[in-house]
Amino acid sequence: MDSFAHLLDAPQLLALAAALGWASGIRLYAAVFLVGATGYLGLIDLPQGLKILQHPGVLASSGFMFAVEFFADKVPWIDSIWDAVHTVIRIPAGAALAAGVFGASGDSHAMAWIAALLGGSLAATSHAAKMTTRAAVNTSPEPFSNLIVSLFEDGFVVFMLWLAATHPVIFAIVLVVTIVLSIVLMVVLVKFLRMVIDQLRKFFGGGHAPQGIR
Repeated sequence: MDSFAHLLDAPQLLALAAALGWASGIRLYAAVFLVGATGYLGLIDLPQGLKILQHPGVLASSGFMFAVEFFADKVPWIDSIWDAVHTVIRIPAGAALAAGVFGASGDSHAMAWIAALLGGSLAATSHAAKMTTRAAVNTSPEPFSNLIVSLFEDGFVVFMLWLAATHPVIFAIVLVVTIVLSIVLMVVLVKFLRMVIDQLRKFFGGGHAPQGIR
């Protein structure tokens, strides 16, 4: 199998940085663990700035947090609390991981800063979309929709990381489409959540019982 280092031209480095930033906003620990594990197993040759991810200590801690997040993300309302706490973690982590793609060479400081801005922005966008989606899903009285959405996120993050490493151009197209859909979804769901909040205020204020909310 060819080393990933042979593929590290500028487009693929940007794809990797963007993928890490975006994935950090949804599954930070999964992104850290999976990238580190592939480097540790020799499946890919990580950029120098990311080789720390394949350190056994980092793998152990990220793997443990990956497992905790996997189960916490499947429980209604616990997932939203988890997301809220990780608002201050995922965005800077996404920026740091993206910067790490270019952070090893002395002549790549400008690209590292560009990658950090890109990664942080993508992490913020995906994190906001995830939080909004989960808040809307948690208004449902049944738990299965939450489980389905969470499993979809798990699979989609793995798919996007793989796509960035193997088909960076296709990844870029899918990422742009995903961002556009995320923004549209956030606008729609924010309106929905405002309606739910208004109905709950009326209900607890002595008005008519809200329709469709139990």
